[in-house]
Amino acid sequence: MNLRKMPRLKIGELEIKVPIVQGGMSVGISLSRLASAVAKVGCIGVIGAAGIGMLEPDFSTNFKEANKRALIKEIRKAKEMTNGIIGVNIMVALSDFDELLLAAIEEGADLVFLGAGLPLKVPMDILKKSSTKVVPIVSSARAANIIFRYWAKNYNQIPDTVVVEGPLAGGHLGFKKEQINDPNYTLEKILPEVISVMKTFEQQFNKSIPVIAAGGIYTGADIHKFIQLGAQGVQMATRFVATYECDADAKFKEAYVKCKKEDLIIIDSPVGLPGRAIRDIFLDEVSAGIKKPFKCPWKCLKGCDYRKSPYCIALALTDAKRGNLDNGFAFAGANAYRVDKIVSVKELIETLLTEFEKAASI
Repeated sequence: MNLRKMPRLKIGELEIKVPIVQGGMSVGISLSRLASAVAKVGCIGVIGAAGIGMLEPDFSTNFKEANKRALIKEIRKAKEMTNGIIGVNIMVALSDFDELLLAAIEEGADLVFLGAGLPLKVPMDILKKSSTKVVPIVSSARAANIIFRYWAKNYNQIPDTVVVEGPLAGGHLGFKKEQINDPNYTLEKILPEVISVMKTFEQQFNKSIPVIAAGGIYTGADIHKFIQLGAQGVQMATRFVATYECDADAKFKEAYVKCKKEDLIIIDSPVGLPGRAIRDIFLDEVSAGIKKPFKCPWKCLKGCDYRKSPYCIALALTDAKRGNLDNGFAFAGANAYRVDKIVSVKELIETLLTEFEKAASI
């Protein structure tokens, strides 16, 4: 691979050859198979921790133990398959956030990406003894400032880097519905604001805090554009779904290949956040007011009021991962309609590098 023009991403002592983070896609979409394949080609492979225990036999009766056990298994499998860089994505909104975070640190994950909430309370004593890097995922300079100020004041330490995710991302979005198409909230607008906030903390702590741009980044030319805007790396998720190595069922990947631009819709998730997904029969029925009965044996999300929810998002996403899209749906980024075939991770990265180099030479 020709890396002549794409800069390396440095996070503390970690040096990433290709400055691409594979976004952590939970409920079984990015597990050890995808994460290790991405790490092998010099990027950061990420395991999604939410709902990871779905295939464990005791998931419905003992979900915290099942999730923790499954996460440990997947980290170990990924590390057996590659000596590349492996991260874990953990939603702060999860009711087992603390347990999953400790498991990731104890298993030696290189990084933990913490989104869907502000990661303020963390086990700092344990983190200080580990080499695991902490990476909050934010949607605004304000959120980044709150996290870094809290850490500076309470721990005399700051996170190692930050991902800033714009409104074109897939899955749950850190924006109000009316902000999603508002030009004041584009990634191009919020990225420089987050970089500006980081400069203050870089000076205060005398260390480099790289900013990683995410949300709607699709081509090598996009990567070039955001690096020109000051990002030191990018996070991409949608592109990695359409790979042979992605851990989702073939029917899930096929939903990406078949979808059109108008199929990508904003939904009201039971979690209380807007989300971007591919429209299908299940979502049509939900929007028509049809309730999907379920029992909630665990309350996996802190903020979910399952008594008022028309369906269980954990069950819907689990069914989708398994290819049963009549009973679930696929989250996807705004550019998913551009996916026209399934490729290998290696081929995808080579394409992105070629496109980047072409953009850099203009």
